[in-house]
Amino acid sequence: MLRHAIAPVRRYTKASHDVVRNSRLNSDAKVLLLYVQGLPESEAAAPKPLSEHAARLGLKGRAYQKAKQLLADCGYLHEWREQGARGRWVTEQLLANVTLTRDEASRAREGGADAGVPSERPPTVGGPGERTVGDSPRTEDSGEKDFPHPPPQDRRAPVADEAAEAEEPEPEAEPEPEAEPGSVPAPAPVPVPAPELAEAEGVLLSLRHAHRDLLLGVREARSLADAAAEWLRRGVSAPDLRRALTTGLPADGVRSAVGFLRHRLIQKLPAARRQVTPTPPPERAAAPARRSLVTCPGPGDEHVFRPRNDETHCLRCRTAAAFEATLQPLGWVEA
Repeated sequence: MLRHAIAPVRRYTKASHDVVRNSRLNSDAKVLLLYVQGLPESEAAAPKPLSEHAARLGLKGRAYQKAKQLLADCGYLHEWREQGARGRWVTEQLLANVTLTRDEASRAREGGADAGVPSERPPTVGGPGERTVGDSPRTEDSGEKDFPHPPPQDRRAPVADEAAEAEEPEPEAEPEPEAEPGSVPAPAPVPVPAPELAEAEGVLLSLRHAHRDLLLGVREARSLADAAAEWLRRGVSAPDLRRALTTGLPADGVRSAVGFLRHRLIQKLPAARRQVTPTPPPERAAAPARRSLVTCPGPGDEHVFRPRNDETHCLRCRTAAAFEATLQPLGWVEA
């Protein structure tokens, strides 16, 4: 890559490498930070919110909120909301070109000696101008300027945002301050409905497909879900519940779907299922003791078997003897 760079001699802003090479800041956040830091003294001291400066750069909506959040997370932007003496709420913003902790930003806002405010500049070189008659004694110039009423309480912050309302104390120009980096709000516990309630609510909402007079809203279905869930707990299936609620409708139509269904759920509630105590299985008879091995007196090699009753021969010898008995020749009967 080839690079061609000419150092400017005027109309430039000094930028730290910590800002330009910060991977956590996107291009919009960097441009907004450098734009505000490069404002002239007369424009920087004006109490304009950061959103107006961002609007001049074309940053609005989601792009501005994203850049503002990144600057706050990295410690470049700090905000304070407080109520003034006249009951008006003021949101003050401090934008620094170096990362500041909350304590350092508070000292910079209060104008401490060791605050190290990034916008602090050395006094202007040259003699004082002409003074009018009856002016106040010369004091140290702290960068303060006089503005029309109502004056903010503190004008030493680089950027100040005042959003005042006569009736409500809440500002409209700036949203609520973001939470501190690293703090995660605990989510509120969400109640988990019982399976019968969810199924009963689904059955009630599906009744409109069977008849248009049984159209229910979500809140109406939830108010009847307990009564319908009792049917499911008593052994009624979801199709049977739907059939019981949609059959036998009045001939002149249903005037109130909620009232009609509540009356039918209560009046036609089936009987509770009887708790049947399971019969214990019969006890098995004890298995007979295993007999010892005995020697079979049948033909062939000596062998043993385990009799079941009072057998004297093994199964093979008894089978062979029965087969031979069937093969004996039958005698001829002469007339």
